[in-house]
Amino acid sequence: MKRMPFERSTNHYEEHLLPIDEQICALLKKRKDLSNNNPGFPSDDAISNWAIKYDLYEDYLSSFFQTLRMEDFFKPRVEPTGFRKHLPVLKSVEIDERLYSITFIRQYENASVINLNVDWDGTNDSPHLHEHCDFGLFIGDEYDCRQDGGGGSTGYFKYNYIVSPPLPDDFSGLDLVVREYSDHFREEPTGIEFVIHL
Repeated sequence: MKRMPFERSTNHYEEHLLPIDEQICALLKKRKDLSNNNPGFPSDDAISNWAIKYDLYEDYLSSFFQTLRMEDFFKPRVEPTGFRKHLPVLKSVEIDERLYSITFIRQYENASVINLNVDWDGTNDSPHLHEHCDFGLFIGDEYDCRQDGGGGSTGYFKYNYIVSPPLPDDFSGLDLVVREYSDHFREEPTGIEFVIHL
């Protein structure tokens, strides 16, 4: 899913604000470092007190701190280009009557694409309501694994991941670690975690 490019909402800028805006950027960097890149969210009381103290709206401050939790969303994204080939994987793990499988890796010049399939007996599923969790893919510090959409229906769901830089064509020995989360910020693990050893 390609993100829309940022467009300035105005060309107006008060140049005398430049030193203050730079201080805001410096404080954001300091906050990121002190939090070990895990910003959390201030309490409702703290936000309420700051709103009164600094004559700001509570919802405005809440929105600001919520945005701080979304930094990874704004990270520059690699879009796969230059398709090369498919690499067969054909590996699966079954947990709690759900089959998690990766059948192949799609290789591009600048990235790899991995599809995680989740299959289950959906005969008792509601046709209008699907329980949906979020799965994170982790390969190692040298790889950025970004979930890039997915979809499914009764008894089946697929998650797409873009991995950069691309995995080697000979990927033997790599471990694909998959963790399930009940939230999109990946702060609430469900306890389901498995490794697909390539």
